[in-house]
Amino acid sequence: MRDLSTSSGAPRRRNPLTQLWLWVVVGLVAGILVGLLAPGFGIQLQPLGTLFVNVIKAIVAPVVFCAIVSGIASVSDLSQVGKVGLRALIYFFAVTGFLMILGLVAAEITRPGAGLNIDIAGLDTSSLAQYTEHQVAGWDYVLEVVPTTLFSAFTEGNILSVLIVSLLFGIALKAVGDAGTGIARGIERFSKVVFKIVGWVLWLSPIGAFGALAYTVSKYSGAVLANLAMLILWFSVTALIVIVFLFGGITLALGLNPLKLVRYLREEVVIGLATVSGEAVLPGMLVKLERLGVDRPVVNVTLPAGYSFNLDGTALYMTFSILFMAQATGTHIGFGTLAGMVALLLILSKGSAGVPGGVLIVLASTMGGIVPVPVAALSLIVGVDRILSEGRTMVTVLGNAVGTLVVARWVGALDLQHARAVLDGRVPAPGSTASADAAELVTASAKSG
Repeated sequence: MRDLSTSSGAPRRRNPLTQLWLWVVVGLVAGILVGLLAPGFGIQLQPLGTLFVNVIKAIVAPVVFCAIVSGIASVSDLSQVGKVGLRALIYFFAVTGFLMILGLVAAEITRPGAGLNIDIAGLDTSSLAQYTEHQVAGWDYVLEVVPTTLFSAFTEGNILSVLIVSLLFGIALKAVGDAGTGIARGIERFSKVVFKIVGWVLWLSPIGAFGALAYTVSKYSGAVLANLAMLILWFSVTALIVIVFLFGGITLALGLNPLKLVRYLREEVVIGLATVSGEAVLPGMLVKLERLGVDRPVVNVTLPAGYSFNLDGTALYMTFSILFMAQATGTHIGFGTLAGMVALLLILSKGSAGVPGGVLIVLASTMGGIVPVPVAALSLIVGVDRILSEGRTMVTVLGNAVGTLVVARWVGALDLQHARAVLDGRVPAPGSTASADAAELVTASAKSG
């Protein structure tokens, strides 16, 4: 049981001006205002958001590697890692499968594409080349995720490849016994450096949020938004329902308050929403979920795996958007085809995170084959994919937090008393994912590991 007391008897209050989430909100508001008042200037700010996301992606691979390897190295028995991994996969596939079915049901009920009567021949498909050229199927999918060299996994930007290499390295390090102790300690020390960099980079997120929102608001004309208003509206409503009822219900079943959990993770939620990048919040989530009461090996294995296997927002969006395109083009899809589509997407969607345009590539790989919707219809949603990504990211970020808590509770690695105390504010909790917090966590983990 963790110690719920503090040296001062009460949690220390932080100066609001030192909390990162507040500055990200300021960046969000400023970006929206610039996009509305000076759209020409807002368009030119796109590199600010892109630069921040690219820097985050550059540091995610080392974070995942350090987290998984150190998590495996800290367990006494490798079978514990297998138990955690198996139960995590069961939960991930169950939830993403359910959300894909929910996406179909929601699209069928709301029918966002009904009445558009789109003529495929008249669509401009010039923007689809980058997605259709990289379609994956069968063995091509396996070849895409298995790295060609040990180091290529860290340079190709595919999280699933990094995950595979990290798991193999961590298991091998544990298997060699004492011979791997020095390497494990070296990785612990290296992780301190990585998290220090993460802390510095995250303080750039208000600038990234400002540039990303200014560009997004400036880019989309009223005509484009009006044509796809029903798609944006109903997918956003569906995403909100998933967050409130599904994730909220699961959190309540765990014995925790969902509103307090969202408040605790507010910084990660705001950064994810602003940058449309779940990867941007991975380092902070690792820190906060361990401090919430999840055992270190469980959070370090489950959470990174979730960013390849538990893409809840992507799962919901894929089936919802395909049915939208079918309705818009007057394409009928039978029940058997829908079932086969869900099964195929359940496999192809894993590992799409970290791949530029990964969601659209998977959709292009599915359409025109098992799904009779022409690939050209993809041009209907490419233009507003950035807006729709907001909902996807929110669902995925919160879904991975809840999923990690579920797996931890399932294997008996969640200290509920401590978690409630943290959420209630009765013990200190990180108000920021700044470098000091991250470095402190890594130092403490090294001492306990």
